[in-house]
Amino acid sequence: MIIDCHGHYTTAPDAHTAFRDAQLARLADPSLPEPEPAEISDDEIVESIETNQLKLLRERGGDMMVFSPRAAGMGHHIADPAASRAWARACNDLIHRAVRQFPKHLIGVCQLPQSPNAPVNSSIEELERCVNDLGFVGCNLNPDPSGGYWTSQPLTDESWYPLYEKMVELDVPAMIHVSASCNPNFHALGAHYINADTTAFMQLIQGDLFSEFPTLRFVIPHGGGAVPYHWGRYRGLADRLNRPPLDEHVMRNVFFDTCVYHQAGIDLLFRVIDVDNILFASEMLGAVRGIDPETGFHWDDTKRYVDRVDLSDENKKKVFELNVRRVYPRLDAQLK
Repeated sequence: MIIDCHGHYTTAPDAHTAFRDAQLARLADPSLPEPEPAEISDDEIVESIETNQLKLLRERGGDMMVFSPRAAGMGHHIADPAASRAWARACNDLIHRAVRQFPKHLIGVCQLPQSPNAPVNSSIEELERCVNDLGFVGCNLNPDPSGGYWTSQPLTDESWYPLYEKMVELDVPAMIHVSASCNPNFHALGAHYINADTTAFMQLIQGDLFSEFPTLRFVIPHGGGAVPYHWGRYRGLADRLNRPPLDEHVMRNVFFDTCVYHQAGIDLLFRVIDVDNILFASEMLGAVRGIDPETGFHWDDTKRYVDRVDLSDENKKKVFELNVRRVYPRLDAQLK
């Protein structure tokens, strides 16, 4: 079985985006009426996925995708907690409906209603709802709700602990995933996302989070950002900061995905990072779309790259299926 652990509903019907636009318009002009979530038919959901993510999943040999709302659309920089709660709920309900249409191919992961410097209470409530009521298997956690200005405390700060306690209780991981960039210095896809992946990893090195939460699990997407390429730097910094070796201090709880869009990058990822810490993913129809003119294949056809890595059958099974099921035990339970 081949499970893609990183998929977003980037092809949601236009009416869903129109609801968000109406929300933002009302925040600018409170005299406008409170908008209601869009009325979207099952047929619209089916068409939007069957001709896009599902079509490519099948063509590329995949079986299932861990599916969450569009990351760039989470919009956590909008400093209105009530609007963030309503938007997250609408996004997650839409994911739930998509999963119901394709239960053999999609499994839900939720967006959290984060806001800059807001307490995590609303995120805990929405996580509980999505896991207990909707059958979701994880969440996406934004380490920078400010949108590129990094006003939040590091992930190791105690202000995050109530959310981590709930994640441990529910036995669900979080994918560390930022949303839009409001800072013109940082292109969202080319800089902000990779910056966040790398920054989150360094925060984890500096702290002792996993001593407090030994079963907490994070997936750092996009191949771990710059981390594998600078692995020696992070090993050296851990030593300089009197942290334990990375395999003890961080890598029992942190996993990287394969959203790396060239063969050399995938080869490096597997040379540097232990195979038990790598989860197959493509983020297809996400940041990097289209065809690589050098290869003639889609940039985000990451299975093609992984297939070319010299792995045993046992290790390929780990990357394509078993590691994902281990990190997302609620997915494993549903498959069983």
